[in-house]
Amino acid sequence: MQLLTQTLEAIRPIDRAAMAAAQREIDYCLKPPGSLGKLEDIARQIAGITGQVHNEIKRKAIVVMMADNGVYAEGIAMYPQDITRIGADFVTSGRMGVNFLARYAKADIIAVDIGIQVDVDLPKVINRKIRYGTANFLKGPAMSREEAIRAIEVGIEVTNAAIDQGYDLIGTGEIGIGNTTASSAVLYAFTGAPIERVVGRGAGLTDEAFERKKAVVKQAVQHNRPDPDDPLDVLAKVGGLDIAGLTGTYLACAARRVPVVTDGLISNVAALTAMRLKPEAVEYMIPSHLSFEPGAMLLREITGLEPMLNMDMRLGEGTGCALMFSIIEASLRMIEEMGTFAILGKSRDEIGDHIMAYRGKFPR
Repeated sequence: MQLLTQTLEAIRPIDRAAMAAAQREIDYCLKPPGSLGKLEDIARQIAGITGQVHNEIKRKAIVVMMADNGVYAEGIAMYPQDITRIGADFVTSGRMGVNFLARYAKADIIAVDIGIQVDVDLPKVINRKIRYGTANFLKGPAMSREEAIRAIEVGIEVTNAAIDQGYDLIGTGEIGIGNTTASSAVLYAFTGAPIERVVGRGAGLTDEAFERKKAVVKQAVQHNRPDPDDPLDVLAKVGGLDIAGLTGTYLACAARRVPVVTDGLISNVAALTAMRLKPEAVEYMIPSHLSFEPGAMLLREITGLEPMLNMDMRLGEGTGCALMFSIIEASLRMIEEMGTFAILGKSRDEIGDHIMAYRGKFPR
């Protein structure tokens, strides 16, 4: 608990002065005000995160948390639970969906066994197993409160180690059969929203299995009665170890002032959990894509994280992060490489005054 407490205490709001200075540089680029849209927003946000106007990404990594879920026993998944172990093999040998996208983005994969149901003896998998999968939360809590805290702290430790190694842009991914059910349960516990807005088909369920999944989520929350005002209680009773680990990744990035990219449903449920623990953490998050899962729309409303991409993706693994990395890097080249109004003999102050008047008439 000490590491979690220290991390939460270290999180501060992003640097508004640096954001204003970055905006001044963006506005001085030779273009109409706001014409590069979200690229400008990203560059300004990263300036606030790092506290400096000029930024360059040197190393990128996607932290992939891998864990099994005991609720699999309730028939809520299309694939066998062995897929999680196989996924650990594939993601470290370059054969998962996220791998080809990560290679294109020149990003590394940090694969973490935080709760796979069997021992995984693979040299590229970081073994930080809390337990051999969660318990079936339809029958009782998924894990103890202490295990939930330990899982968050594993995420903090792994992410801190990556930052210490020079990674300055982090993505979030996961592999685990049954984790859309756990994510839906966490989201349902936090919001009490209509079940149709929360639960999706995950990895392609039949109609019968889909109805079962919705019933399991409702019953599990009703049975365990997690306190929506206590994120640790929600995680422990109906969460997953991968969700908890990614929660730690978000918190570590916020504490260390490093931008972190959200992925799909599971990743964004972890982001919501991090926000419930420390609201300022959201300022360090950059959304990637809008998952095809229905809960993604609800998460967008709750978190305020507006996805940059809408490609009907729902694979997870950090695939959206890998796509988003290139856009983030492109946004940072704007201040460094675009020509400015200096070519017209205009100073930053002159352009700034003009743009302030423009924005007064046409606010974004």
